[in-house]
Amino acid sequence: MLSQPIHHDSPFPFFYDNSAFSREQCAALERLFLLDAEWQHRDGAFYRCSLRDVTEHIPAAFQSEVLARMREITGLPLTNRLLVTAQRMLPGQVIGRHSDRPLVGYEIARLVVQLNKQWQPEHGGVLELFASPESDAVFRVNPEYNKAFGFLLHADSYHGVTEAIQPRQSLVFNFWHAANTPELAAHVQTLFADMHFSELPATLNAVASAAESHLPEETTFHAGLAALALHRWGYDAASIITGYHHSAGLTACDSNNGETYAAVRLADWVACLYRDSFDLARWQILQHELKGMEMFTRLKPTWQLCLPA
Repeated sequence: MLSQPIHHDSPFPFFYDNSAFSREQCAALERLFLLDAEWQHRDGAFYRCSLRDVTEHIPAAFQSEVLARMREITGLPLTNRLLVTAQRMLPGQVIGRHSDRPLVGYEIARLVVQLNKQWQPEHGGVLELFASPESDAVFRVNPEYNKAFGFLLHADSYHGVTEAIQPRQSLVFNFWHAANTPELAAHVQTLFADMHFSELPATLNAVASAAESHLPEETTFHAGLAALALHRWGYDAASIITGYHHSAGLTACDSNNGETYAAVRLADWVACLYRDSFDLARWQILQHELKGMEMFTRLKPTWQLCLPA
């Protein structure tokens, strides 16, 4: 299974395997398209296909084997959560260029397995990879039978599928990072629920006003979110101001006070999750910064979700 992945770093990290599964496994996957169940039809401006969740129809042992192999290939701490979607494209359907950035609680990686026997170039349905929203395709993956394509989701993972001339069917396996679970998403939403910056200490007002006079709005909004997280965790005004300075890029928080240092970095991270997406490289920096530190009591619920053991 996925025994010969060929890796590429451009235009974004991905791999493909020309012979992903055994003949018996492929036959079992093909049968998923014959199930008597309703399809969800997508007919948007750029995303036209039919989808169906088939996770429960895939044996647990097979799911575990795919998960284990993807952990080896990606080197990521993937959870046991797995969602498998059957995707069908009919003649004339197309999937336009898009990027699947992982918002908080979203999947971090995908594995797309093609199940198109006797595919020929004139059949279309080719997966194209792009370096930017405007560039020409820099890599193409033909939807040949038993070919698998895996990639990490991030803001620049631009891809699309050319018009299908013949019916095209594939399975999409979705994987979650241990530090970006649906449970974390619920936690972050609760942390910032009913948000009012007026609840922040008055001593922050002058600092925020000065920052807003010369920094981009997105920067000061991010800093305000970090300050709000610190406030809701019960930190004092001095720590909140330190966190605002750090997240606005005005001054870095030093490590003299271990709890303040950890709280400021966690606050900055949850602000990123709330307003943007799960950035793997940025998470790895956070992991390095807090490695070996004491898990302070009031930070524990957030810490355990953001940096699981």
